[in-house]
Amino acid sequence: MLNSARLRHRRQLGEHALSLSARSGSSQDDYQQRSHDCQLRRFESQRVHVPSAPGLAKMEGPTVELRHLRYFVAIAEEGSFSRAAERVWVAQPALSTQIRQLEAELGVRLFERHPRGVHLTTAGQEFLQRTRAALAAVETAAVTGRELEAGVTGSVRLGIASGPRWRHVWALLRRFTRERPGVEVSMVEAYGGTLWHELRERRLDAVVAPAGHGSPDLKALELGSEGWVALIGSGHRLAAAGPIAATDLDGERIAVTGHRDDAALDAAVTQLLADLDVVAAHTRGLPGPPLYAAVAENEVIALTTMPDDVPPGVIARTLHPRRTLDFELLWRNEAPSAAVAALISAAARPTRMSVRSLAAVA
Repeated sequence: MLNSARLRHRRQLGEHALSLSARSGSSQDDYQQRSHDCQLRRFESQRVHVPSAPGLAKMEGPTVELRHLRYFVAIAEEGSFSRAAERVWVAQPALSTQIRQLEAELGVRLFERHPRGVHLTTAGQEFLQRTRAALAAVETAAVTGRELEAGVTGSVRLGIASGPRWRHVWALLRRFTRERPGVEVSMVEAYGGTLWHELRERRLDAVVAPAGHGSPDLKALELGSEGWVALIGSGHRLAAAGPIAATDLDGERIAVTGHRDDAALDAAVTQLLADLDVVAAHTRGLPGPPLYAAVAENEVIALTTMPDDVPPGVIARTLHPRRTLDFELLWRNEAPSAAVAALISAAARPTRMSVRSLAAVA
């Protein structure tokens, strides 16, 4: 009987130990799952400060979660809670709850509900603008952080205006690509006005162009200036070595593009002739090879800066008295990417020119 009692006692101890072990394993699994869930929620639980907008309740620094902002933008853009729920991969009831929490936090109604969807209230429209700016700032900060951690990488889409050119642009790009081998540089050459539109539409990151393409939403770095020259056909009566007197251009046919996207350059040519007190006929034509062909045929004279290569049949003569054309590097008036910031820094180093906002001169 004693042995039987001892055996029962040992079995009870073993069953108790197994029970404790099972509960311990379950607790460990629960802990790991909770830890994993916390990591998944860590980014979404970041909170940002959203400045109060006109019409929003006055409060001491309202804060909301980033996911609330993303949900709000999705609903505003989709005009429907159901479509927004599909877009952000959240159940519709949960999405509705999140938006109610956001409205409670802000103390204002953001949406007007109707049977066919939702539309923004006046306060909601104002809040949408500020929310997009806040999310863009978060994304910029995240990209910058990743770039700084891994070294400057990425890409720069650079526009270079056709026609007159800053002679140091190629040396700048060679040095930049040598110093920043992780940055991919792509270039587009077009009318200055075309590049200005592309820059503002975010299809370009920066533009090198003659001064005169600025606007309040752009910043500029003064690169320097280049002297005006006259391109003359080798068979023209004014073909000769050395500078050309401005008065010799009286009555000549001077090439202009006449294109609306090159209006700034045409205006610069017109102003140059006026400053030199020269009366000449303006002749419209295309830039680049067609222009050089017209010059070589003695049809027109082109006023520009010294080209990289003087085409056959064309002579370049500097103007007397000397006049210059200013050049700028333009980019959007916002925090640039690390790659674009590096290009701006590289462009500023040789001349140590100060960056200025064009808002003051627009």
